[in-house]
Amino acid sequence: MELLNDMALFVEVVKAKSFRGAAEIIGVPNSTLSRRISTLEKAIGLRLLHRTTRRIELTEAGQIYFERCKRIVDEARLAHEQLGEMLEQPSGLLRVSLPVDFANTYLAPLIADFARQYPGISFEFDLTPRRVDLVAEPFDVAIRMGEPEPSHMIARPLARLRPYLYASPHYIALHGKPANPSELGQHECLYMLKGKVWTLSNGTETVEVAVDGRFRLNSIGLIRRLAALGMGIAILPEEIVSDELADKSLQRILPDWQGAPMSVYAITETRLLPAKTQRFIEFLRSRLK
Repeated sequence: MELLNDMALFVEVVKAKSFRGAAEIIGVPNSTLSRRISTLEKAIGLRLLHRTTRRIELTEAGQIYFERCKRIVDEARLAHEQLGEMLEQPSGLLRVSLPVDFANTYLAPLIADFARQYPGISFEFDLTPRRVDLVAEPFDVAIRMGEPEPSHMIARPLARLRPYLYASPHYIALHGKPANPSELGQHECLYMLKGKVWTLSNGTETVEVAVDGRFRLNSIGLIRRLAALGMGIAILPEEIVSDELADKSLQRILPDWQGAPMSVYAITETRLLPAKTQRFIEFLRSRLK
């Protein structure tokens, strides 16, 4: 790498026709520049420049070396410029693993906005419940909900969603509303397979309530649909049930109480990310806030 840097310095000296002129252009001391070129000449084993008090002249070897170095330096500069353009307008195929229900009910319009903003990016989405292997499988990023599991992967927080309690007007008409969290045990509740205990808080008090019901599921989307169909009480982030709240097929109950925050985060294998992945994560973070 030092050799490449010295080649670039050599090119600047020849273009400026003096050490002093090159030093002013690139912002390094004249003495440092002269020493670096001398080191380069020693490494090559040939004199590249004839030095005089007022100017420098290329030797025969220096002329050949300059022509080669200039092409290399120009190519490197072009590569940097092209990468800069990629950062400004990223392109390529973005492979993302997404949680099924959250993607369908909430992320879809955000993804559409992102796609319109970056027309050079194409997409490959995997919507399955499984946790993909970012090392063995060709994914750029995985979006997950819940708490990150201990691993060597990089977890970037995107948002914290607050769940609330919801029921349909039909369910409320048949069974009434619970007056406090302790009455949830007397109602049909729709809960995740490992979520039979709900932690609820009203800002000053936190309680744990054991719930029960005919439906135990591993799908937030199906819980949402069954709740809207009057099959029980659900605890879900407001972002998930925005459509049902708008059409009044669900309404909030026990409004002073809310569930434990649910984290949304992006998982990557490394911190060094291509522009397309960086932009996608930054976009979701800004919108999910």
